Amino acid sequence: MIKLLSHLSYVAITSPDVEGSVKFYEEQVGLTVVDRVDGAVYLRCWGDYYAYSVVVVPGDEPSLDTAAWRTSSPEALEEAAKRVEAAGIQGEWVDVHKIGRAYRFTGPWGHTLTLHWDVTRHDAPGHTASIYPDRPEKRSKIAGAPRQLDHVTIATSDVDAFAAWYNEVLGFRIMAKTLLDEAPISVFSVLTTNEKSHDLGVVLDGSTRAGRINHYAFWVDTREELLIAADVLMENGIPIEYGPSIHGIGEQNFLYYREPSTLRIELNTGGYRNYVPDWEPNTWKPSLGSNNFYRNGAMPMSMTESFPPADGPSATEEGVPDEIKAALLNPYAKHGQG
Repeated sequence: MIKLLSHLSYVAITSPDVEGSVKFYEEQVGLTVVDRVDGAVYLRCWGDYYAYSVVVVPGDEPSLDTAAWRTSSPEALEEAAKRVEAAGIQGEWVDVHKIGRAYRFTGPWGHTLTLHWDVTRHDAPGHTASIYPDRPEKRSKIAGAPRQLDHVTIATSDVDAFAAWYNEVLGFRIMAKTLLDEAPISVFSVLTTNEKSHDLGVVLDGSTRAGRINHYAFWVDTREELLIAADVLMENGIPIEYGPSIHGIGEQNFLYYREPSTLRIELNTGGYRNYVPDWEPNTWKPSLGSNNFYRNGAMPMSMTESFPPADGPSATEEGVPDEIKAALLNPYAKHGQG
């Protein structure tokens, strides 16, 4: 199969208080507002090559409106659309702000993806233009501001089936997965369209609410910047949900916190690049440190929450079952490490 997708290009998220979320992204994260169109606000990181990477749109709850991937060519866009429809999903061609023609579809587990080739590249005004030719604009003056968008992690009722569908239909590479120590239950998987450990994560969702998101992530250049960002967040009264630490899968340094809508944001850096075209994904267990490289701490229970909340109008359960939560939250206890 030809390489269809190149990289994650933007995420659009909903917020019940768009202006509150936007203010947070500007003042605490370090993003810049570039456009406002029909209630939607478009923002960018200082190192994004395209016009924007985050869109905040009005909504009753925090959720994922769409995640967008740029294809590897115009031909790849046409082929990707054909493959999605051959798999039984009917999408539509839409016109996207500062992108143009794009193909949008809702996958089997309720997540809406947007695929496109055309883009508008960022053209920095003179006062923000960098002295370095390869940088789209000057580095942000906000300490710990991310260089660019990194990945999105969604929640689904069947981790393995989700990964297999996106691998078979769109060519995402499956890089690794996590099975519980206590039972052969897949609770996490990572997929990528390039050499990163992942630009699409998948976590188990025990609710019946389709199309949920667990978090999305930005990239900073160094571990030191991530630690500075953690310091600045704490100084400004913004609680850190988890981290700083290192993931076993991917080996990225990570830090999780929430924006005002309650949606979870991750900052990460480091990790490895994998160029192996015939990579065979490894299977991890929580006790091996899949989420915590050092195996010295339990993940907080709040990290199992995804968005919109599982107790919304279309849900019948409360998210990840309690026995799975327990195995995820303190996987080291029975191994003498907790």
